[in-house]
Formats: sequence, structure tokens, C-alpha cells
Amino acid sequence: MTQPVAAQFDASALNVAKFGGTSVADFTAMQNCAKIVLNNPATRVVVVSAAAGVTNLLVELAHKAMTRDEINAVVDKIKQIELNILHALANPSAVEPKLNELFEQLEELAHHEEILHRPDLKDAILSLGERMSSLMFAEVLNQHGGKAENFDARNVLVTDNTFGEAVPQIATIAARCDKLLQPAMAQAIQVTQGFIGADEQGNTTTLGRGGSDYTAALLAEALNAQTYEIWTDVTGVYTTDPRITAAARPLAELSFEEAAEMATFGAKVLHPATMVPAVRKNIRVFVGSSKEPDKGGTWIARDCAHEPHYRAITRRKDQVMVTVKTPKMLYAPGFLQQVFGIIASHNLSVDLVTTSEIAVSMTIDNPPNSVRSKINQETLSELREICEVKVEEGFDLVTVVGNNMHSEAGVSSRIFNALREHNLRMICYGANPHNISFLVNASDSDNVVKALHRDLFES
Repeated sequence: MTQPVAAQFDASALNVAKFGGTSVADFTAMQNCAKIVLNNPATRVVVVSAAAGVTNLLVELAHKAMTRDEINAVVDKIKQIELNILHALANPSAVEPKLNELFEQLEELAHHEEILHRPDLKDAILSLGERMSSLMFAEVLNQHGGKAENFDARNVLVTDNTFGEAVPQIATIAARCDKLLQPAMAQAIQVTQGFIGADEQGNTTTLGRGGSDYTAALLAEALNAQTYEIWTDVTGVYTTDPRITAAARPLAELSFEEAAEMATFGAKVLHPATMVPAVRKNIRVFVGSSKEPDKGGTWIARDCAHEPHYRAITRRKDQVMVTVKTPKMLYAPGFLQQVFGIIASHNLSVDLVTTSEIAVSMTIDNPPNSVRSKINQETLSELREICEVKVEEGFDLVTVVGNNMHSEAGVSSRIFNALREHNLRMICYGANPHNISFLVNASDSDNVVKALHRDLFES
């Protein structure tokens, strides 16, 4: 059962491994992950998410008004998930005192009278899932013969104080990793938390939902890692979401550009910001299943042996279409600058844009219970001061990702032919050789993806 870690560690071959929530959902899942870590002597930094289900419960505590009894019931559910792992450990006393401290913080924050109104308190409570799972996983590694320590990511992952979607401070992270994490990982495998950081004053911050991948990528960059592994519940990146069609198949390779497009436009297995640090330092990224590591996965690198016109299809849900309209726009320089200046002032990004003589339509992400959803309302209020604004909801964004899509005859016509029976609300094509995107009704997006996949990948 035990497996020793190699005595010598080659820093030039460093691998950073990240495990998602389903990979650390319980003790059995953690054991699978421990074997993956200990089978690769180059893995000296491990980043973990909260155990599956815990973050959703913490979000409920942070955002939903509840009675005291209802709060206690949610807290008890979180505790039970963690205690099930604790009681399965061979030496639970090694981590039980620290876990109890985290439980006390959980209770205190959950019952704080301002939890629903203070972003800093929300980030503090949301951090607890990762802090609990990293504590337990370090002990699982030790139980399997490794030498591991629980490292607090907040000591190195420095961000600004935009609670909920904090911005990492790249140079400071690199300096902190060089001073604190490099020496530590030479002595033991460092198990740390994804998703969380701290501002310069030491206040806990979070990077937004899915930020664990981003955390691991930032640490890989700061530590000059050669590779970075993302271990999840699927065997790599698929041609599309296998929950939409059973015909989806895993991809052996992706380029950085393709992966970045897929992440930006909704591929759940990749966080949108993950590719940025990898590209900056040319770090090869691997995506595989912690349940079935022997099945391989997807390698993401700067260059691929084969770069087809059609690589994958993604979908991003919860889109709103905003149309701004004013007669002033006709022959009036500067109007669009005003519109996009307001959007930029709220740190929002626009994906699809179409224009007419006096109107511009654009799409903006609108995920529920997020900082961005709140900012959207503030943005719309400012826009209404300079023009007429129409907001339409209930859309999904479907994107075909590939290569050189605008440089060969027949590439786009094949896509449009596949969608001849579906209504497309907006289309974005030509600005980027790696994608073509469509805004469709949310109720129709499954069928749109299936039709595209059938014609592009199955025929």
C-alpha cells in the first residue's frame, strides 16, 4: 500500500498537479489521487479543490438568507463530508485539531450577521472547502508512504482586493514562491489550495468559480515548472461536452490557441485563464481522469502535429444580449468609444458584436450569484444615461473551435449547412481564425451542438 517518494528531486523537471472536486470527493477518491502523485517523482506541488459538493454548500451559506436552523443544517452537511474522510484516515489525530479549527471558523462565518452583505466574509467562508481538502489530502499522501505538508496558498498567491474575482499579482507571486514554496517543496510534497489567495493586507480572496485550475497554472509559472497536470473526472478534453452527446470523443492533443478558445467559450474542463501562464512560460499541460489515469488524456502544447479546421465544439450558458441604440450613432464619432468605455470601466468583456446604422448588439456573461451579475446591472444603468438599452436573456453561446477557419473555401459553409434548421440570433466570424460563434436560444442549444457534432465529427 505504501510507496516511497524518490529521494532526489530534479527542479528542472518540476510537475504541478491539480485535482478537482470529484477527484478529492471522498477518501477512496483521494487514494487514487495519492497514487498518481507518488507515481511521478517530479510532482512536488499539488493543488486541490474543495471536495465535491462542499463549494455549493458554502455558496448557499454566503448568498442565501436562511434561519439559524437552516444554516446549521448546511454546516452539518459540510462537516459530514469532511468527517467521512477524516475517519477513514489511518492517523486522524494528525489533522483533527486543525480540522476542528476550520469547523469553528465555518460556524462563526456562517452565523455572521453580515455574511450576506460583505464580500470579504463571503470569500473567507468560500475558502474553507479548499483548506479542508488540502489538509486531509496531505495526510492521505503521508499515509501512502509519501512525505507531504499542507501549504497555505495565501502565503504566496497574492491578489488585489477585488473579492470574488481577485486579480493575481504575478511578480509578487513569483517572488513569494521563490522565497517560500521553492525551499519547502525540496523537502516535501506541498499540498495547497486552489481558488484562494490573499491581498497585501492578508485578507482572504478568491479567484472566482473554477479558479483552482488558474491557481495551479500561476504556481507552475512562478516555479518554472516543465509540466502542469489537471486531473478531473473525464479522460481529457472532448470534441464537445459528452453530457450533450454520447458521440463526443477525447482529443489526444490541443494547441495553446485552441485550448484558450475552448476555455474562453465554455469548455468546463478548462478554466479560461489557465492557458495564459502556460503560454507565457511554454508549460505543457495535461488533462486526464483521476479515476482512470491509465487511459491517458489530452496534452496541450504550443504546437501540434495535426491542426484540423474543426477541433471541438463548446457551449457557454447564461448569456445576455444587450442592444444599445441611438440616432446619435449615425455619423457620430466617439459613440462606440463611450459604450465600450463604460463596459471596460466595470472590467466586463464582450464576446459577440454586431452593428447597424444606429445600433450595436453584444453578448455579456451573466452567471447567477456572481460578482459579474451584479456589475452587469450597474453597467446597464450607466449605458441608459447615453442611449436606449434593450436586454434580452435566455441565450447560450455555441462555438466551433479549429484552425485557419477563414482561409479555405467550404469550411464555413459546412458549418452553416449543419445549422440550416436552427435559428441563429447572432454570428461572429472572421476576426479570429480559430473560432466561429453563434448565439442561440438556450432551449435549442443542445440540438445545435448535436447537429454540429454530427456533421463535423461523426459523418
